[in-house]
Amino acid sequence: MIPLGGLVGICTGRVVIVTGAGRGIGRQHALEFARQGARVVVNDLGTSRDGGGASPGPAQEVVAEIEALGGQAVANCDDVSDWAGAARLVKTAVSAYGRLDTLVNNAGFLRDRMLVSMTEQDWDDVIRVHLKGHFLPLRHAAAHWRERSKAGEEVSGRVINTSSGAGLLGSVGQAGYSAAKSGIAALTQVAAAELARYGVTVNAIAPAARTRMTEEVFAATMARPESGFDPMDPANIAPLVVWLGSAHSGHVTGRVFEVEGGTISLATGWRHGPGVDRGARWSPEEVGAAVAGLLEAAPAPGPVYGAAP
Repeated sequence: MIPLGGLVGICTGRVVIVTGAGRGIGRQHALEFARQGARVVVNDLGTSRDGGGASPGPAQEVVAEIEALGGQAVANCDDVSDWAGAARLVKTAVSAYGRLDTLVNNAGFLRDRMLVSMTEQDWDDVIRVHLKGHFLPLRHAAAHWRERSKAGEEVSGRVINTSSGAGLLGSVGQAGYSAAKSGIAALTQVAAAELARYGVTVNAIAPAARTRMTEEVFAATMARPESGFDPMDPANIAPLVVWLGSAHSGHVTGRVFEVEGGTISLATGWRHGPGVDRGARWSPEEVGAAVAGLLEAAPAPGPVYGAAP
């Protein structure tokens, strides 16, 4: 039942979790969901750009913004890369609003290093926060939806994961981040296939916008224009995410969308390409010519971001 009061829009009455919602893209997701009538759980650990420290302030500030708009929201400051923390996050939605309808996995940070200078801890932290930090909320949300589905309820669950152009094409100096974001795209496809039986769709976005993670690394690209449309405004990303998180998107699942400024495009991803079957085991001497033929028949991969031309 949709409660009386609050804002009205394409997500009226839906219960939405947004992780990493205290700043940047996640903050804009949370605000737009609220404008469209959703009740929002604003999750943010309140860390620095590189993942250090913690503070409840960012999540609480976004809750206050949503309430000032006339919307409904609660703050959650659990660590999404911790099993118990991710479980508490889902329980926060259920305790506050009775259920969960949409999960937006957005939390992350940067720790850029070239491969030759990357430490084991750098790698582990980035993979933990991005990839594990997507899996755990998804795992607990999936259990919630499966329970409701098995009880006979018609579920309209939605998951929107956050990949990256670095995950689709790679990015120099971001091996860990690229690997994690590529893993998120693959996780999205698997989860879409597995959770369809429970009435859940799972999609991902690869956004480009001005955030704490991008405005220093790509300062020129992310600079605000003096006037007119700001293509790097993080608010540009929210409309697609809110639509994917609504009841209107039930026919779309297992997809990765690139979104930047006013542009939405569909990433087609890995697929079987040209092949050659010898009908028997290859000898090493024969492989080179076969590979040359395959490379000639296949399109060239997109260039890695930051690679020398």
